[in-house]
Amino acid sequence: MNTFRIGGVHPHDNKEYSAHQPIVECPLPKQAIIPLAQHIGAPAKPIVQKGDHVKVGQMIAEAGGFVSASVHSSVSGVVTKIDATVDAWGLKMPAIFIDVEGDEWLPEIDRSSDVRRDCTIEAKEIIDKISKAGIVGLGGACFPTHVKLCPPPGQKAEVLIVNGVECEPYLTCDHQLMMEHGEEIIIGIQITMKALGIHRAIIGIEKNKPDAIARMHELTRKTLGIEVMPLQLKYPQGGEKQLIDACIGRQVPSGALPIATGAVVDNVATIYAIYEAVQKNKPLISRVMTVTGKSVAKPGNYLVRFGTPLTQVVELAGGVPEDTGKIIGGGPMMGRAMNNINMPTHKRTSGLLFLPESESRRGIEENCIRCGKCVSACPMGLEPYLLSRQSELKMWDEMEAHNVMDCIECGCCQFTCPSHRPLLDYVRSGKATVGGIIRARNAKK
Repeated sequence: MNTFRIGGVHPHDNKEYSAHQPIVECPLPKQAIIPLAQHIGAPAKPIVQKGDHVKVGQMIAEAGGFVSASVHSSVSGVVTKIDATVDAWGLKMPAIFIDVEGDEWLPEIDRSSDVRRDCTIEAKEIIDKISKAGIVGLGGACFPTHVKLCPPPGQKAEVLIVNGVECEPYLTCDHQLMMEHGEEIIIGIQITMKALGIHRAIIGIEKNKPDAIARMHELTRKTLGIEVMPLQLKYPQGGEKQLIDACIGRQVPSGALPIATGAVVDNVATIYAIYEAVQKNKPLISRVMTVTGKSVAKPGNYLVRFGTPLTQVVELAGGVPEDTGKIIGGGPMMGRAMNNINMPTHKRTSGLLFLPESESRRGIEENCIRCGKCVSACPMGLEPYLLSRQSELKMWDEMEAHNVMDCIECGCCQFTCPSHRPLLDYVRSGKATVGGIIRARNAKK
Protein backbone atom coordinates (compact mmCIF):
# COMPACT_ATOMS: atom_id res chain seq x y z
CA MET A 1 0.00 0.00 0.00
CA ASN A 2 1.12 3.53 -0.77
CA THR A 3 2.00 6.27 1.70
CA PHE A 4 4.10 9.46 1.76
CA ARG A 5 7.87 9.22 2.04
CA ILE A 6 9.01 11.77 4.60
CA GLY A 7 8.28 11.60 8.34
CA GLY A 8 4.89 10.91 9.89
CA VAL A 9 3.70 9.26 13.10
CA HIS A 10 1.20 6.60 14.17
CA PRO A 11 -1.14 7.93 16.88
CA HIS A 12 -3.96 5.64 18.01
CA ASP A 13 -6.93 6.57 15.84
CA ASN A 14 -9.64 6.34 18.56
CA LYS A 15 -12.33 6.34 15.88
CA GLU A 16 -14.41 3.55 17.40
CA TYR A 17 -16.40 5.98 19.57
CA SER A 18 -18.15 7.75 16.68
CA ALA A 19 -17.54 5.46 13.68
CA HIS A 20 -20.49 3.83 11.93
CA GLN A 21 -22.98 6.13 13.67
CA PRO A 22 -25.67 7.33 11.21
CA ILE A 23 -25.61 11.05 10.51
CA VAL A 24 -28.11 12.84 12.78
CA GLU A 25 -29.59 16.19 11.78
CA CYS A 26 -29.34 18.85 14.46
CA PRO A 27 -32.57 20.82 15.16
CA LEU A 28 -32.76 24.47 14.12
CA PRO A 29 -31.54 27.05 16.62
CA LYS A 30 -33.71 29.88 17.91
CA GLN A 31 -31.10 32.34 16.72
CA ALA A 32 -28.38 31.76 14.14
CA ILE A 33 -25.12 33.73 14.39
CA ILE A 34 -23.41 33.45 11.02
CA PRO A 35 -19.75 34.62 10.88
CA LEU A 36 -18.52 36.52 7.82
CA ALA A 37 -14.97 35.11 7.90
CA GLN A 38 -15.40 31.35 7.53
CA HIS A 39 -12.54 30.88 5.09
CA ILE A 40 -8.98 31.80 4.19
CA GLY A 41 -8.90 35.21 2.53
CA ALA A 42 -10.90 38.42 2.82
CA PRO A 43 -14.08 38.34 4.96
CA ALA A 44 -17.38 38.42 3.11
CA LYS A 45 -19.23 41.77 2.88
CA PRO A 46 -22.82 41.93 4.22
CA ILE A 47 -25.55 42.60 1.65
CA VAL A 48 -28.46 42.52 4.13
CA GLN A 49 -29.49 44.97 6.81
CA LYS A 50 -31.19 44.88 10.18
CA GLY A 51 -34.86 44.08 9.74
CA ASP A 52 -34.48 42.16 6.45
CA HIS A 53 -36.33 38.88 6.10
CA VAL A 54 -34.15 36.09 4.70
CA LYS A 55 -34.76 32.55 3.48
CA VAL A 56 -32.63 29.42 3.71
CA GLY A 57 -29.97 29.51 1.00
CA GLN A 58 -30.17 33.27 0.42
CA MET A 59 -26.84 35.05 0.01
CA ILE A 60 -26.36 37.42 2.94
CA ALA A 61 -22.73 38.40 2.35
CA GLU A 62 -20.76 38.48 -0.89
CA ALA A 63 -17.14 37.52 -1.39
CA GLY A 64 -14.77 40.32 -0.41
CA GLY A 65 -12.32 39.57 -3.22
CA PHE A 66 -11.13 36.76 -5.49
CA VAL A 67 -9.69 34.80 -2.56
CA SER A 68 -12.87 34.98 -0.50
CA ALA A 69 -16.20 33.16 -0.29
CA SER A 70 -19.82 34.21 -0.15
CA VAL A 71 -21.90 33.46 2.93
CA HIS A 72 -25.53 32.30 2.85
CA SER A 73 -28.27 32.11 5.40
CA SER A 74 -28.73 28.64 6.85
CA VAL A 75 -32.11 29.59 8.35
CA SER A 76 -35.16 31.69 7.56
CA GLY A 77 -36.10 34.64 9.72
CA VAL A 78 -35.28 38.26 10.48
CA VAL A 79 -31.84 39.88 10.59
CA THR A 80 -31.64 41.46 14.04
CA LYS A 81 -28.14 42.94 13.80
CA ILE A 82 -24.74 42.84 12.15
CA ASP A 83 -22.26 42.85 14.97
CA ALA A 84 -19.23 41.13 16.43
CA THR A 85 -19.38 37.73 18.06
CA VAL A 86 -16.64 35.94 19.96
CA ASP A 87 -14.94 32.78 18.74
CA ALA A 88 -13.73 29.87 20.85
CA TRP A 89 -10.47 31.65 21.69
CA GLY A 90 -12.00 34.96 22.76
CA LEU A 91 -11.31 36.80 19.50
CA LYS A 92 -13.99 39.00 17.98
CA MET A 93 -15.30 38.28 14.48
CA PRO A 94 -18.04 40.00 12.46
CA ALA A 95 -21.31 38.09 12.11
CA ILE A 96 -24.93 38.39 11.03
CA PHE A 97 -27.52 37.60 13.71
CA ILE A 98 -30.81 36.06 12.52
CA ASP A 99 -33.86 35.26 14.66
CA VAL A 100 -35.28 32.04 13.25
CA GLU A 101 -38.87 31.96 11.98
CA GLY A 102 -39.94 28.66 10.43
CA ASP A 103 -37.83 26.98 7.75
CA GLU A 104 -38.54 28.64 4.40
CA TRP A 105 -36.10 27.77 1.61
CA LEU A 106 -35.39 29.50 -1.69
CA PRO A 107 -37.65 27.80 -4.26
CA GLU A 108 -34.82 26.98 -6.69
CA ILE A 109 -33.09 24.67 -4.18
CA ASP A 110 -33.89 20.99 -4.78
CA ARG A 111 -34.51 19.52 -1.33
CA SER A 112 -35.49 16.04 -2.55
CA SER A 113 -33.39 12.96 -1.83
CA ASP A 114 -33.30 12.11 -5.55
CA VAL A 115 -29.77 11.67 -6.92
CA ARG A 116 -29.21 13.85 -9.99
CA ARG A 117 -26.59 12.19 -12.15
CA ASP A 118 -26.35 14.17 -15.39
CA CYS A 119 -24.46 17.47 -15.38
CA THR A 120 -25.21 19.37 -18.60
CA ILE A 121 -23.44 22.67 -17.92
CA GLU A 122 -19.93 23.56 -19.04
CA ALA A 123 -16.77 24.08 -16.98
CA LYS A 124 -17.03 27.87 -16.55
CA GLU A 125 -20.63 27.65 -15.35
CA ILE A 126 -19.68 24.88 -12.91
CA ILE A 127 -16.96 27.07 -11.38
CA ASP A 128 -19.35 30.05 -11.27
CA LYS A 129 -21.93 27.98 -9.38
CA ILE A 130 -19.27 26.75 -6.94
CA SER A 131 -18.17 30.34 -6.35
CA LYS A 132 -21.71 31.65 -5.83
CA ALA A 133 -22.44 28.75 -3.45
CA GLY A 134 -19.63 29.85 -1.13
CA ILE A 135 -17.87 26.48 -1.20
CA VAL A 136 -14.54 26.22 0.58
CA GLY A 137 -12.26 23.32 1.45
CA LEU A 138 -13.93 21.41 4.27
CA GLY A 139 -10.88 19.36 5.21
CA GLY A 140 -9.65 22.13 7.49
CA ALA A 141 -7.98 24.87 5.44
CA CYS A 142 -11.25 26.42 4.16
CA PHE A 143 -9.53 27.74 1.02
CA PRO A 144 -12.15 29.01 -1.49
CA THR A 145 -12.75 26.11 -3.89
CA HIS A 146 -13.38 28.17 -7.03
CA VAL A 147 -9.85 29.61 -6.69
CA LYS A 148 -8.35 26.12 -6.48
CA LEU A 149 -10.22 25.13 -9.66
CA CYS A 150 -8.65 28.04 -11.58
CA PRO A 151 -4.90 27.24 -11.74
CA PRO A 152 -2.47 30.15 -12.28
CA PRO A 153 -1.31 30.87 -15.85
CA GLY A 154 1.21 28.35 -17.07
CA GLN A 155 0.02 25.58 -14.76
CA LYS A 156 -2.52 22.89 -15.58
CA ALA A 157 -4.24 20.20 -13.59
CA GLU A 158 -3.61 16.60 -14.62
CA VAL A 159 -5.29 14.67 -11.81
CA LEU A 160 -7.90 15.29 -9.11
CA ILE A 161 -7.00 13.70 -5.77
CA VAL A 162 -10.01 13.23 -3.50
CA ASN A 163 -9.12 13.23 0.18
CA GLY A 164 -11.03 10.49 2.00
CA VAL A 165 -8.10 9.83 4.34
CA GLU A 166 -9.40 11.47 7.53
CA CYS A 167 -6.13 10.73 9.32
CA GLU A 168 -6.90 12.97 12.32
CA PRO A 169 -7.64 10.73 15.34
CA TYR A 170 -11.22 10.57 16.67
CA LEU A 171 -12.88 12.28 13.65
CA THR A 172 -15.20 10.13 11.50
CA CYS A 173 -17.48 12.60 9.69
CA ASP A 174 -15.84 12.08 6.26
CA HIS A 175 -15.97 8.31 6.70
CA GLN A 176 -19.71 8.38 7.41
CA LEU A 177 -20.32 10.83 4.56
CA MET A 178 -18.73 8.35 2.14
CA MET A 179 -20.92 5.56 3.49
CA GLU A 180 -24.20 7.49 3.29
CA HIS A 181 -23.59 9.74 0.26
CA GLY A 182 -21.02 7.85 -1.78
CA GLU A 183 -23.02 8.05 -5.00
CA GLU A 184 -23.34 11.82 -4.77
CA ILE A 185 -19.60 12.09 -4.05
CA ILE A 186 -18.78 10.14 -7.23
CA ILE A 187 -21.01 12.49 -9.25
CA GLY A 188 -19.31 15.44 -7.54
CA ILE A 189 -15.93 14.03 -8.60
CA GLN A 190 -17.09 13.79 -12.21
CA ILE A 191 -18.36 17.39 -12.06
CA THR A 192 -15.04 18.60 -10.61
CA MET A 193 -13.09 16.71 -13.28
CA LYS A 194 -15.22 18.42 -15.92
CA ALA A 195 -14.54 21.81 -14.35
CA LEU A 196 -10.78 21.12 -14.42
CA GLY A 197 -10.84 19.61 -17.92
CA ILE A 198 -9.16 16.38 -16.80
CA HIS A 199 -9.91 12.68 -17.12
CA ARG A 200 -8.26 11.15 -14.05
CA ALA A 201 -9.19 11.12 -10.38
CA ILE A 202 -7.86 9.18 -7.38
CA ILE A 203 -9.80 8.68 -4.15
CA GLY A 204 -7.31 8.17 -1.32
CA ILE A 205 -8.69 6.30 1.72
CA GLU A 206 -6.69 4.86 4.64
CA LYS A 207 -7.01 1.13 5.25
CA ASN A 208 -8.75 1.58 8.64
CA LYS A 209 -11.94 2.32 6.66
CA PRO A 210 -12.40 -1.00 4.77
CA ASP A 211 -16.16 -0.46 4.39
CA ALA A 212 -15.62 2.95 2.76
CA ILE A 213 -12.95 1.48 0.47
CA ALA A 214 -15.34 -1.31 -0.53
CA ARG A 215 -18.21 1.13 -1.02
CA MET A 216 -16.19 3.43 -3.26
CA HIS A 217 -14.78 0.48 -5.21
CA GLU A 218 -18.33 -0.69 -5.85
CA LEU A 219 -19.47 2.75 -7.02
CA THR A 220 -16.47 3.29 -9.33
CA ARG A 221 -16.33 -0.22 -10.79
CA LYS A 222 -17.89 0.93 -14.07
CA THR A 223 -16.75 4.55 -13.94
CA LEU A 224 -13.91 5.46 -16.27
CA GLY A 225 -11.08 7.60 -14.94
CA ILE A 226 -11.76 7.26 -11.19
CA GLU A 227 -9.50 5.05 -9.09
CA VAL A 228 -9.85 4.12 -5.42
CA MET A 229 -6.45 3.93 -3.72
CA PRO A 230 -6.20 2.27 -0.27
CA LEU A 231 -3.38 3.84 1.75
CA GLN A 232 -1.27 2.77 4.70
CA LEU A 233 -2.10 4.27 8.08
CA LYS A 234 0.21 7.22 8.70
CA TYR A 235 -0.47 10.68 10.03
CA PRO A 236 -0.65 13.37 8.53
CA GLN A 237 -1.55 11.63 5.26
CA GLY A 238 -4.58 13.90 4.86
CA GLY A 239 -2.28 16.89 4.30
CA GLU A 240 -2.36 18.01 0.67
CA LYS A 241 1.36 17.60 0.08
CA GLN A 242 1.55 14.24 1.82
CA LEU A 243 -1.50 12.91 -0.04
CA ILE A 244 -0.08 13.96 -3.41
CA ASP A 245 3.15 12.11 -2.60
CA ALA A 246 1.21 9.02 -1.46
CA CYS A 247 -1.10 8.92 -4.50
CA ILE A 248 1.10 9.95 -7.44
CA GLY A 249 4.63 9.92 -6.01
CA ARG A 250 5.30 13.62 -6.61
CA GLN A 251 6.53 16.08 -3.98
CA VAL A 252 5.51 19.72 -3.86
CA PRO A 253 8.63 21.95 -3.99
CA SER A 254 9.27 24.29 -1.06
CA GLY A 255 7.21 27.46 -1.45
CA ALA A 256 5.18 26.07 -4.34
CA LEU A 257 1.48 25.28 -4.59
CA PRO A 258 0.19 21.70 -5.01
CA ILE A 259 -0.78 22.49 -8.61
CA ALA A 260 2.97 22.52 -9.38
CA THR A 261 2.74 18.72 -9.33
CA GLY A 262 -0.28 18.72 -11.67
CA ALA A 263 -2.62 17.74 -8.84
CA VAL A 264 -5.69 19.39 -7.34
CA VAL A 265 -6.75 18.03 -3.94
CA ASP A 266 -10.31 18.28 -2.60
CA ASN A 267 -11.81 16.74 0.53
CA VAL A 268 -14.77 14.34 0.14
CA ALA A 269 -17.00 16.78 2.05
CA THR A 270 -16.03 19.54 -0.38
CA ILE A 271 -16.83 17.26 -3.32
CA TYR A 272 -20.23 16.50 -1.80
CA ALA A 273 -20.86 20.24 -1.42
CA ILE A 274 -19.94 20.70 -5.10
CA TYR A 275 -22.52 18.07 -6.05
CA GLU A 276 -25.20 19.83 -4.00
CA ALA A 277 -24.33 23.25 -5.45
CA VAL A 278 -24.24 22.20 -9.10
CA GLN A 279 -26.98 19.57 -9.14
CA LYS A 280 -29.28 20.85 -6.39
CA ASN A 281 -28.65 24.64 -6.43
CA LYS A 282 -27.85 24.39 -2.72
CA PRO A 283 -25.18 26.71 -1.32
CA LEU A 284 -22.88 25.67 1.50
CA ILE A 285 -25.05 26.23 4.59
CA SER A 286 -24.31 23.11 6.64
CA ARG A 287 -21.81 20.34 7.18
CA VAL A 288 -21.38 17.04 9.00
CA MET A 289 -19.24 17.31 12.14
CA THR A 290 -18.05 14.77 14.70
CA VAL A 291 -18.75 15.12 18.42
CA THR A 292 -16.71 12.54 20.29
CA GLY A 293 -14.60 11.54 23.27
CA LYS A 294 -14.22 8.54 25.52
CA SER A 295 -16.83 9.81 28.00
CA VAL A 296 -19.32 11.43 25.57
CA ALA A 297 -22.77 9.87 26.06
CA LYS A 298 -23.83 9.94 22.40
CA PRO A 299 -20.72 10.32 20.25
CA GLY A 300 -21.49 10.53 16.57
CA ASN A 301 -21.71 12.60 13.42
CA TYR A 302 -24.17 15.47 13.24
CA LEU A 303 -25.45 17.48 10.27
CA VAL A 304 -25.41 21.05 11.55
CA ARG A 305 -26.49 24.27 9.89
CA PHE A 306 -23.97 27.07 10.21
CA GLY A 307 -24.77 29.54 12.94
CA THR A 308 -26.14 26.89 15.29
CA PRO A 309 -24.61 27.30 18.77
CA LEU A 310 -22.08 24.59 19.58
CA THR A 311 -23.80 24.18 22.94
CA GLN A 312 -26.90 22.93 21.13
CA VAL A 313 -24.90 20.31 19.23
CA VAL A 314 -23.20 19.22 22.46
CA GLU A 315 -26.58 18.75 24.18
CA LEU A 316 -27.64 16.51 21.29
CA ALA A 317 -24.56 14.38 22.03
CA GLY A 318 -25.49 14.08 25.71
CA GLY A 319 -23.87 17.19 27.14
CA VAL A 320 -20.38 17.93 28.43
CA PRO A 321 -18.99 14.86 30.26
CA GLU A 322 -18.27 15.43 33.96
CA ASP A 323 -14.66 14.31 33.65
CA THR A 324 -13.82 16.73 30.82
CA GLY A 325 -10.43 18.34 31.21
CA LYS A 326 -10.10 19.90 27.78
CA ILE A 327 -12.38 20.64 24.81
CA ILE A 328 -10.67 20.64 21.42
CA GLY A 329 -12.05 22.14 18.23
CA GLY A 330 -11.17 19.54 15.60
CA GLY A 331 -8.96 16.56 16.38
CA PRO A 332 -6.19 16.11 18.97
CA MET A 333 -3.28 16.64 16.57
CA MET A 334 -4.18 19.79 14.64
CA GLY A 335 -7.15 21.01 16.67
CA ARG A 336 -6.92 23.72 19.30
CA ALA A 337 -8.13 23.81 22.88
CA MET A 338 -11.21 25.99 23.25
CA ASN A 339 -11.88 28.56 25.95
CA ASN A 340 -15.64 28.04 25.64
CA ILE A 341 -18.28 26.49 23.41
CA ASN A 342 -20.63 29.48 23.44
CA MET A 343 -19.95 30.15 19.78
CA PRO A 344 -21.64 29.35 16.45
CA THR A 345 -20.74 26.51 14.11
CA HIS A 346 -19.34 27.49 10.72
CA LYS A 347 -17.54 26.07 7.67
CA ARG A 348 -14.39 25.29 9.67
CA THR A 349 -16.21 23.25 12.34
CA SER A 350 -15.14 19.67 11.63
CA GLY A 351 -15.49 18.30 15.14
CA LEU A 352 -15.52 18.68 18.90
CA LEU A 353 -13.39 16.42 21.06
CA PHE A 354 -13.88 16.10 24.82
CA LEU A 355 -10.72 14.82 26.49
CA PRO A 356 -11.01 13.50 30.06
CA GLU A 357 -8.97 15.25 32.74
CA SER A 358 -6.60 12.27 32.95
CA GLU A 359 -5.58 12.72 29.29
CA SER A 360 -5.63 16.48 29.02
CA ARG A 361 -2.53 17.31 31.04
CA ARG A 362 0.74 17.87 29.26
CA GLY A 363 3.87 16.14 30.41
CA ILE A 364 6.40 18.17 32.39
CA GLU A 365 8.63 20.08 29.98
CA GLU A 366 12.28 19.06 30.14
CA ASN A 367 15.44 20.05 28.30
CA CYS A 368 15.89 19.00 24.67
CA ILE A 369 18.12 15.90 24.56
CA ARG A 370 18.94 16.28 20.83
CA CYS A 371 17.45 12.87 20.05
CA GLY A 372 16.31 13.98 16.59
CA LYS A 373 12.87 12.34 16.86
CA CYS A 374 11.11 15.55 15.88
CA VAL A 375 13.28 15.80 12.76
CA SER A 376 12.52 12.19 11.79
CA ALA A 377 8.78 12.73 12.36
CA CYS A 378 8.43 16.02 10.47
CA PRO A 379 6.61 15.29 7.17
CA MET A 380 8.00 18.50 5.67
CA GLY A 381 11.66 17.67 6.35
CA LEU A 382 12.13 20.57 8.78
CA GLU A 383 14.07 20.81 12.04
CA PRO A 384 11.39 21.54 14.65
CA TYR A 385 13.79 21.65 17.63
CA LEU A 386 15.75 24.43 15.86
CA LEU A 387 12.70 26.38 14.70
CA SER A 388 11.23 26.16 18.19
CA ARG A 389 14.37 27.61 19.76
CA GLN A 390 14.59 30.34 17.12
CA SER A 391 10.98 31.26 17.88
CA GLU A 392 11.75 31.49 21.60
CA LEU A 393 14.65 33.84 20.82
CA LYS A 394 12.63 35.84 18.23
CA MET A 395 15.08 34.99 15.45
CA TRP A 396 12.60 35.70 12.66
CA ASP A 397 15.10 36.00 9.78
CA GLU A 398 16.67 32.68 10.74
CA MET A 399 13.23 31.02 10.95
CA GLU A 400 12.39 32.23 7.45
CA ALA A 401 15.75 30.97 6.16
CA HIS A 402 15.00 27.56 7.67
CA ASN A 403 11.67 27.37 5.79
CA VAL A 404 9.27 27.79 8.70
CA MET A 405 6.54 28.75 6.22
CA ASP A 406 6.62 25.15 4.93
CA CYS A 407 5.36 23.93 8.33
CA ILE A 408 1.86 22.46 8.07
CA GLU A 409 1.32 22.61 11.86
CA CYS A 410 0.52 18.90 12.03
CA GLY A 411 1.92 18.39 15.54
CA CYS A 412 4.08 15.35 14.71
CA CYS A 413 7.10 16.99 16.35
CA GLN A 414 5.35 17.68 19.63
CA PHE A 415 3.68 14.25 19.62
CA THR A 416 7.00 12.43 19.36
CA CYS A 417 9.11 14.60 21.71
CA PRO A 418 10.25 12.56 24.76
CA SER A 419 10.99 15.80 26.66
CA HIS A 420 7.39 17.04 26.28
CA ARG A 421 8.58 20.31 24.77
CA PRO A 422 5.82 22.53 23.26
CA LEU A 423 7.49 22.50 19.86
CA LEU A 424 4.34 23.10 17.83
CA ASP A 425 3.30 26.02 20.05
CA TYR A 426 6.57 27.83 19.49
CA VAL A 427 6.81 27.01 15.78
CA ARG A 428 3.18 27.99 15.14
CA SER A 429 3.69 31.32 16.92
CA GLY A 430 6.91 32.02 15.07
CA LYS A 431 5.40 31.06 11.74
CA ALA A 432 2.56 33.55 12.29
CA THR A 433 5.08 36.32 13.00
CA VAL A 434 7.30 35.46 10.04
CA GLY A 435 4.24 35.28 7.78
CA GLY A 436 3.25 38.79 8.84
CA ILE A 437 6.76 40.07 8.14
CA ILE A 438 6.72 38.51 4.65
CA ARG A 439 3.30 40.00 3.84
CA ALA A 440 4.41 43.46 5.00
CA ARG A 441 7.58 43.19 2.93
CA ASN A 442 5.66 42.14 -0.18
CA ALA A 443 3.17 44.98 0.27
CA LYS A 444 6.00 47.50 -0.07
CA LYS A 445 7.17 46.13 -3.41
